[in-house]
Amino acid sequence: MGLVLVLAGLSVLGYVAWQYWGTNIVSKQQQAQVREAISEDWKNGTDGKNIGLLRVPRFGKDYEVPIVKGFDPGSLAKGVGFYPKGDLPGELGNFAIAGHRVTHGEPFRDFLKLRKGDKVYVETRTAVFTYVLRNAGDSITVDFTEGWPLQQVPDPALRGEPPTKSVLTMLTCSELFHTDNRNVVVGDLVRIVDKSDPERKIPLPSA
Repeated sequence: MGLVLVLAGLSVLGYVAWQYWGTNIVSKQQQAQVREAISEDWKNGTDGKNIGLLRVPRFGKDYEVPIVKGFDPGSLAKGVGFYPKGDLPGELGNFAIAGHRVTHGEPFRDFLKLRKGDKVYVETRTAVFTYVLRNAGDSITVDFTEGWPLQQVPDPALRGEPPTKSVLTMLTCSELFHTDNRNVVVGDLVRIVDKSDPERKIPLPSA
C-alpha cells in the first residue's frame, strides 16, 4: 500500500510538472515554428493559414506571439487563438482572440496587468493594426458560458446589434489554475498602417 501511494504521488507530481513546465517548453517551440512559417509565407506574398503576430507593450518590449486560427486546445498551444467565426483585423466587427495565462506558453500570463488606454498591435502580411483598450485586464470577469465577448458587438447590452466599428476582444482564464471564469478586455481600432506605404492614411472601417 505504501508503494502504491508513493507511485501515485509521483504520478501526480509528474503530471503537474508536465502541465506547468513541460507544456510551456513544447509550446514555446511550436510558437517559434509558427512565427517562422508566418515569415516564410509573407516573404512569398501569401497569408498562409495563420492570422499574424500580436504585440502588447504592457507584456514587455520583446513580446511577440503568433495568432493562429482556432480556439481548440491544439491551436491555443501554438500561440494566441483567433475565434474562427469572428471578424479579421481591420474588418467591421469583432476580432476576438484568446490565450492561456498558465501552461502552453502562457501568452496571456500578465493579462490582469493590462490597463485602460494600453495599445495592442496586430500585424498581418499587409498591415499593422493599432487598438486602444477600453478597460483594464481585471475589470471584466464573465462565466465561460457567456457569449457576448464573441458577438460582432462585444457588449451584453447590444446582443444582435450590427457592428458600427472595428474592435478587438481578448479573453483568458481569470485565475492561474482551473476556473470557469474568464477575464475580458475590449479595444477600439484607432490606426491602420499599410506596410507597403506607411505614410498613406487608411480610413477606419465604419457602418
